[in-house]
Amino acid sequence: MLSLGGSLIVPDEINYKFLRNFKTLISKFRDRKFVIVVGGGITARKYIRGFKNLGFSVKDMGLAGVNVNRLNAWFIGKLFDKMSSEKIPNSMSDIKNLLRKKRVVILGVLRFEAGHTSDSTAAEIAKYFHTRFINMTNVDGLFNKDPKKFRNAKLVRYITFKKFSIIANKMRYHPGQHFVLDQPGARIIMKYKIPTHVIGPSLRNLENVLRGKRFVGTTIYG
Repeated sequence: MLSLGGSLIVPDEINYKFLRNFKTLISKFRDRKFVIVVGGGITARKYIRGFKNLGFSVKDMGLAGVNVNRLNAWFIGKLFDKMSSEKIPNSMSDIKNLLRKKRVVILGVLRFEAGHTSDSTAAEIAKYFHTRFINMTNVDGLFNKDPKKFRNAKLVRYITFKKFSIIANKMRYHPGQHFVLDQPGARIIMKYKIPTHVIGPSLRNLENVLRGKRFVGTTIYG
């Protein structure tokens, strides 16, 4: 189960080079099947801010994020299979059926529901298929302080579910929130003890995780 952050898909403009190389890497693992959940990233956050500034409800802000999220999923789905006419999965049974005939299944948020995010969708899928959860975002993992603001920020390589959940829940959840793994996702991995790796944009690093080699990132466990 792999979650691909929207910030890696569209950091400002569509990141064509990264996406082509991402597809090439996933294609190397012909003996494996992948479920890839994509995020909404900065595009979703821009629309969410727009809806907020115009006085729309939290529900409308959430729907804006979901729609951008699904656009990203459709785009990445086409990247992997230009001829595909499959609809974006809306349920676990949809995913299961697609995996019978496809090696890679791409999706966004399964449904709109208060507090339901791409992170929580990915965590639910990892639980459903009894697999680990790899969360790929635009920072190398969880740091003890914001690495974009503090040069002396240190990467937290290992952290327990409980400690990670405490950190995540210190922040108030809102649509479009940007954190290495949001509160809804953190609650699920903690409840079901889902082994989770948070890594940055390095594709070599992703390959190391997939091959069981040493990697740079944060492992959430125990």
